[in-house]
Amino acid sequence: MSAVNEIIEKLKTLSLLEASELVSQIEETFGVDASAPAGGAVMMAAMPAEAAAVVEEKTTFDVILEEIPADKKVAVYKVVRSIANIAVNQVKEYTATLPKALKEGLSKEEAETAKQQLEEAGAKVKIA
Repeated sequence: MSAVNEIIEKLKTLSLLEASELVSQIEETFGVDASAPAGGAVMMAAMPAEAAAVVEEKTTFDVILEEIPADKKVAVYKVVRSIANIAVNQVKEYTATLPKALKEGLSKEEAETAKQQLEEAGAKVKIA
């Protein structure tokens, strides 16, 4: 999560009193006036729209196979075959160039399950 997203998430949890104190401290620290018609007010007015954009939750996920340790290839290949639904003779070629999206457009639960299976077999995996 980026620093901006972390700040936005924290801002969402503030009470009105805390938000008012935050505005006062920002005004003091940066020498701005949040009630001024230009500059600071525009920034403050834009924040709720940006926060709303961040709230949109991701609904589909991709399982990215990043690395297969040499000593774990056989175990990982078996899991890759099952997840990608490919033939035994295609697995080596399929995994020749990594990182690779192994499965795309999955629900969060499906992606987590696939990731867990691959990690248990020894692969390095991420969900995007």
